[in-house]
Amino acid sequence: MTPSKLGLLAVSSILFSATAPLLSQQLSSNFARDPGQPIDQQYTDQIHKYTTDPSFISPLVDYLPASRRVPTPAKVLGDISGAPDMLPYAEDVYKYFRLLEASSPRVKVFTIGHSEEGREMIAAAVADPKLLVGAKENDARLAQLADPRTIGLDDAKARQLVDQSWPVYYITGTIHSPETGAPTALMELAYRLAVDDAPYIKYIRSHMIVLITPVVEVDGRDRMVDIYKWHKAHPGQDWPRLLYWGHYVAHDNNRDAMAMTLDLTRNVLETYLGWHAQVLHDLHESVPFLYDNTVGDGPYNAWADPILADEWAELGWNNVAQMQSFGMPGVFTHGDFDTWSPGYLMFLAGMHNGISRLYETFGNGGADTEKRILRPEDYSRTWYRQNPPLPVVTWSQRDNNNYEESALLSTIAYVSHNTHHFLENYYIKSKRSVEKPSLEGPAAYVIPVDPADANRQTELLKVLKRQHVEVEELSEAVTSTIPAEKRGDKPKQETFPAGSIVIRMDQPYSRVADALLDRQFWAAGDPQKHPYDDTGWSFTHLFNLKVVRVLDPSILKSKMTRLDDPTSLAGKVSGSGTVLAVANTGQVSLLPLVYKLKGATIQVAEKSFDADGKHFAAGSLLITAAPEDRIAGILHDLSLDGSRLSAAPAVPVHVVTAPRVAFMHTWLGTQTEGWWRYAFDTAGVPFDYISTQTVASQQDLRSKYDVIVFAPVGRSSTLEILNGIPMWNNPMPWQKSELTPNLGAIDSTSDIRPGLGYEGLAHLKQFVVQGGLLITCEDTAQFAIETGLAPGVSVAPHGDTRVVGTVLNTVFVASDHPVAFGYGPGVPVISANGMAFNVSNTLGRAGGRVLMDPLTDPLDPYAKRPTGRGSVDDSDQPLGRRFAEPEPLVKQQPWEPMHLDEEQTRNNPQVIPVQSRPDVILRFSDAKTLLLDGLLDKASSIAEHAIVVNAHLGQGNVLLFGNNPVYRGETVGTYALVFNAILNYQHLAHESLPSNKQPPVNQAIQRQETVFGPRPISEGEAGR
Repeated sequence: MTPSKLGLLAVSSILFSATAPLLSQQLSSNFARDPGQPIDQQYTDQIHKYTTDPSFISPLVDYLPASRRVPTPAKVLGDISGAPDMLPYAEDVYKYFRLLEASSPRVKVFTIGHSEEGREMIAAAVADPKLLVGAKENDARLAQLADPRTIGLDDAKARQLVDQSWPVYYITGTIHSPETGAPTALMELAYRLAVDDAPYIKYIRSHMIVLITPVVEVDGRDRMVDIYKWHKAHPGQDWPRLLYWGHYVAHDNNRDAMAMTLDLTRNVLETYLGWHAQVLHDLHESVPFLYDNTVGDGPYNAWADPILADEWAELGWNNVAQMQSFGMPGVFTHGDFDTWSPGYLMFLAGMHNGISRLYETFGNGGADTEKRILRPEDYSRTWYRQNPPLPVVTWSQRDNNNYEESALLSTIAYVSHNTHHFLENYYIKSKRSVEKPSLEGPAAYVIPVDPADANRQTELLKVLKRQHVEVEELSEAVTSTIPAEKRGDKPKQETFPAGSIVIRMDQPYSRVADALLDRQFWAAGDPQKHPYDDTGWSFTHLFNLKVVRVLDPSILKSKMTRLDDPTSLAGKVSGSGTVLAVANTGQVSLLPLVYKLKGATIQVAEKSFDADGKHFAAGSLLITAAPEDRIAGILHDLSLDGSRLSAAPAVPVHVVTAPRVAFMHTWLGTQTEGWWRYAFDTAGVPFDYISTQTVASQQDLRSKYDVIVFAPVGRSSTLEILNGIPMWNNPMPWQKSELTPNLGAIDSTSDIRPGLGYEGLAHLKQFVVQGGLLITCEDTAQFAIETGLAPGVSVAPHGDTRVVGTVLNTVFVASDHPVAFGYGPGVPVISANGMAFNVSNTLGRAGGRVLMDPLTDPLDPYAKRPTGRGSVDDSDQPLGRRFAEPEPLVKQQPWEPMHLDEEQTRNNPQVIPVQSRPDVILRFSDAKTLLLDGLLDKASSIAEHAIVVNAHLGQGNVLLFGNNPVYRGETVGTYALVFNAILNYQHLAHESLPSNKQPPVNQAIQRQETVFGPRPISEGEAGR
């Protein structure tokens, strides 16, 4: 490296704060337009007409240059970008970009993929024709900077590539569909970049490629335009909320950058990496007037290269300074957005050695010009926001577009003047990723070969492959040194057999693998008191796998081969015989297998057994009469191993058939249940999609369905589920019409306002009483409790416990319950807020008799021991009479119902019959071992409380989850809890189940600290 370039990057970052004002002044002088280029006067006049305040515009966008060949956005829109009362469909936006391409050699448009519903996604590249013609060669050079192994980590060669190359700046818009302004802003931005001859824009065009995806969530964009058109056609009326954005997910589509479940995420990453872009800049709306949360707030992601934090500061503060020089109020870059989670779309760049950026501009949720009244916290003057937003403002979509375009143009200009600097950083970050084993560690992550985990291992490796992480398979057994479990202990040796999976850290995208597989810890005393999203997410835990973090670099010298097809890990059939056994090890695919084997006889083993040298846990499938010509292919597709047995094992079994499943949703929100629909669709579990209104209108649900899944609504209350949206105003339809052609494809209604109602509740209760299974989770579990569908269950008080998207440790209480089939002693779960349950043998209070547990400390068996003589183990003995021995005190565990004595049960109709009492299946572990990943403060209020409970009502069951077992495509390890319940829905009756039995301690779960999987159960916990 030469001191003038790569060697002085650290110094340049330090000096940035001193040079930024000077550089800002220098750039400001370059923003003048070309006086010799004519302007489009009519368009320019409309810009000023629709801008509501002179301070809401900059010299960069207060005019539009004219062109005889290239059409302006008005050609397609009928008015200028940002005009009031007008939102274009994605198709119209694309039409304009293709007009630009047809009329200007400076624009090229590409299809980058399609949505789940088949709508196109595009990217448009804007630059001088020379750069576009040479894009392929430039990409080849950037690819070498992105993977320094291709040049032998040679800094001299890297300098040559930097000198020969130009960067790619990728801008994406409208991932959040109600945030409507970006498409028109990006249409006009593309026009300016293609047409304007201002010196600074000519410099941009000749020094970099600007890549634009104007609409990321195309399905949601078209639905949002429909709703806006309905709103304009019905003045003075309430309009429907945007209930469905994408096919599955609403706002959380911007939390998919880890699991990469959605087509939009995959398409954006493939485009970003396909162009080897240096920046991914995502446009959002919600904050007045422009929050460049590139800087945001801490804590920053612990796996990102420190250079990225310097780049955030450099670009963010420069952007704010430049906007201040334009006199535009309300621009800031420090705020309450922590950059901890790598789940945001922009973080695809941050985790792949690029620069992640995000703007929040002020939007009105449409194209209306509105009076907006801000909150004091929005317009207060702070050290980082010296020119805050106005407290009351008339705000237009044009104002929004002015801010977006001005900020983008100024920041792109800055990058264009510092291309060497950012390309050098790109190379250094990539090189440091490859050098990670020797610089900082770890050397690798190893997933030991284990047929029991192969199904979930396959799912994890699919995620890593989508992230472009290289995966290797050991060709021979390897012994590595593993760090000590505790400080002061000696390191240990662990041998990994051939076939074990190795994720090497000496590869370009090692950081994303490290971020996903490592553990996270958020300190309770961290200055950031309001985490923006989940604080823990370890895929090692959430996929319920054993993964070893190896620091010993010698493992990298072992013989291994590239594993390109993760599905090769499982899907094999061995043995011979007429009975096909498929082990239950908590896989995702057992329930889908039942649907694919129509006509076969399928039994579930109710006890574990050994056959042909293999162990099969309770819940394993025994299959006969399967289609011999298809079974091998089916098992391969599902990543399931099968063993042919010569005879059926001598264990109790029950026959299962494909359950009839319905998904019930509300018209309040569909985001959280969308992740469940995605998981079911991806796994291959068919279902009918019904709404609470459907249930309200249909009496005999049991004749149609065996299982109704009521996935989380998302922060709803029981009254909202019952009552829906207030009925005092106009009906709000969600259905396909000439005016709204994109609504109603997933589900439809003439009026979204009515909720489930008490009639619907009665139908739901009848469904359960007649033998159906209702599955509930989080807020829908609370709904089931509060409406009497789950007798004996209540929501446990949180106390002062603090949990924010935290991965927690659990213990199975009923390990032989069908819901627990295939699992070990516990399974890691993600908890949004620490929700847990209490269970009781009674329904409430009667005659003043205490029916619920009165103990303030349920772990203290002497809490009711009265004051008197003796120790805590003695009984008090009043004097002057014969000693009367009291009934022994029953030790109460937090997950158990209160013991009822003969006095309490006598003539008490509130006592739940034994066969109808709720069963605790899974509980939190003790406070000491409860935290796995993320933030946990003051755990005692929830420690050891129940989190999965099966309640009985009539002949049926209501399954309640305090955790979300199907969440963001990340919780593959807990999918089987749901699928087990569905598969065995007819066999959840109380009489066949244990009652609050303690599972045996499995010493195999006591793993080293560097071995990630279910946490060890503490000695004290094992003894209870």
